[in-house]
Parts: sequence; structure tokens; C-alpha cells
Amino acid sequence: MKLINFSAGPAMLPRSVLEQARDELVDYGGAGMSLVEMSHRGPEYPAVHEQAVALARRVFEVPADFSVLFLQGGATLQFSMVPMNLLCPGKAGGYVVSGAWAKKAIADGRLYGDAYAAWDGAGVHYCRMPRPEEIELREGTRYLHVTSNETIGGIQMFGWPALGVPLVGDMSSDYLSRPIPWEHFDVVYGGAQKNLGPAGVTLVFLRQAILESTNRGLGAYLRYGYHDDGNSLANTPPVFAIWLVGKVLCWVEKQGGLGAMEAASRRRAGILYAAIDASGDFYRSPVEPTSRSLMNVVFRLPTDDLEERFLAEAAAAGLVGLKGHRSVGGCRASIYNAMSVEGVEALAGFMAQFRAANG
Repeated sequence: MKLINFSAGPAMLPRSVLEQARDELVDYGGAGMSLVEMSHRGPEYPAVHEQAVALARRVFEVPADFSVLFLQGGATLQFSMVPMNLLCPGKAGGYVVSGAWAKKAIADGRLYGDAYAAWDGAGVHYCRMPRPEEIELREGTRYLHVTSNETIGGIQMFGWPALGVPLVGDMSSDYLSRPIPWEHFDVVYGGAQKNLGPAGVTLVFLRQAILESTNRGLGAYLRYGYHDDGNSLANTPPVFAIWLVGKVLCWVEKQGGLGAMEAASRRRAGILYAAIDASGDFYRSPVEPTSRSLMNVVFRLPTDDLEERFLAEAAAAGLVGLKGHRSVGGCRASIYNAMSVEGVEALAGFMAQFRAANG
């Protein structure tokens, strides 16, 4: 049975990318060994790395005044690197606390400087993103940190706050799914393991002008300027992950780029939300419609017992990875770029059958 993987991450990758990697893995380019066995200082890997950087610039349409960095440590390390580098004395970092991942970002930010909640969604049970007028910035705010898509809560930001301060964006779970409005941002970061590639590498876009005022009293790896040599080769890079990111970027480019990815994500999400909304009260989304994520569709059934039965029968039908995060329960279908429309239609069909049998 061919499984359809709705896992939130590490998530499914395009089948053609996996097949290409399989064919090249043992003997890369006729060199007699695998790329992951070669020195990153040799002739083969730097070409792979430079191609991945160039593809990232092209596919994301990155302005010339941004650096492209492939780092490690996931978004979690960036929760610390952002305030460590940007919060100089007298400056504060505002945070949109939109859910579980934003909570982690501000918690780490407070360890390194004046990090405060410019908006906290606790009062609305983290069921939506803020309206611009709800965000309250302090004087001396250096940046406003936003989590563009809360993977656990299933909410996504569709309007970017333009409040006179640069944005820092954690885009881990909707990277590569839509264009980025670069004029609003100083830093954009995210782990690769949703839309970009396998776990193990973090893609960071950095406006070069901010390096003039970043904190230099940090250990080497923790300084953005240490990596800003255009190739992120200050230490041994995660070779395998970057290699596959390059292949995924090629795949996205062939599909039509970010515009095509956004259109496809809206189509996939529309199918599932229609199935939820047409079910009466059998399937229920806890998210306000204006903030419904196109990447992570969360929903509940009438009882815990029905949810357990739904998940078990779905898995038996080859629909896997649908269990909600342990902190919130319920069900969650993650429908990243590599998910086909046919896969989403299979889930919607199963949902209709399950409701008919149990409603």
C-alpha cells in the first residue's frame, strides 16, 4: 500500500526528488563515492552549495542586499540568535505571540534582552492572527517578530504588519509556499523540514545592512556576521540536507515558482476546509476562517473516542500522520508543497465516508 503522508514534519518530499537523490547517492557524478562522504572543501560540494544558494535567491526572488545562509540548529537556534544579534542596549524586540512556536521564540528572546509581547493571542485562545491595530509597539522597538504559520494551532498570517519597524519572520512551516514581501523584513528564517527539504538545515535570509549594528560580543557561530561570507561554509555544513534543498528548489522552479505553489496550496486547503464546513458539527475547525492555515488543517470530531477511531481507520486506509500535536490533541492534516491534490481528495473522501458511517 502506498501511504499518503500528512505529517507536520519531517514531511513528505516530492517523489521525483527522492528518486533522483537515490540514483545519485552512492556514486555522485561518477566520482566513485557519495557526496555525503566527500570533504566539503573539495571541488564537488562547494559547487552544490553555491547552486543551492543561487537557486534560493532565484526562487524566493531575494533582493541583492540580503544574504542567504544555510545554518544549523533549526528555528530553535534562531529564537536565540535573533535577539543575541539584534537587541543592543536601549532597544527592544516586540513579539506577536500567536501560538506555541511564538511562545518559545519570546521565551528565549527574554533571556538576551528586552523582549515583550506586542500582541498575545491567549485572550482568543490562539484561534487567529492579530489585526494590525491590535499590535502595540513600545518606543525603541528594534524589530517585530512574527511566526507566519503556527504549525500546531493551524493559523497563518495573511496580512503583514506595517508598523514602522522591521519584521523578523519565523517561516518554518510555510516557507516556499508563497512570495515573501521583502520590503517588510530584516531577517527571515526557518527549518527546512516542511516544504524545503529534510531536517538538518535552516535557511536564513539576512538584510546585510543590519550587520553594522549587531552584537559582536558573541561566540563565532552565534554571530550572523561570522557566516556572512556568501557561502555559509564557516564550519562543516549539513551536506545531505543542503543537497536535497537544492533539488527541491529546482523542482519548485519547474512547477512554476512561488506563485504556482501558492495557488496549489489554496486549492488543497480549500478541499479540506470545504469537507469540514459541509459536515455540520461532525468535523469542527477551531480556527477563525480569516486565519485558517493553508499548510496545517486542524480539526476535531465530536468525541475523543471518534477521533481515535478516525485516526486508526485512516491509517489502515493509507492516510498517515493525521494525529494532532500532543499539546492540543485532535487531528491535523499537513498539506505542504509535495502533497498532491489527489492525496487531499483521498482524505476528503475518507472524511465523508467516516462521517456517513459514524455521524
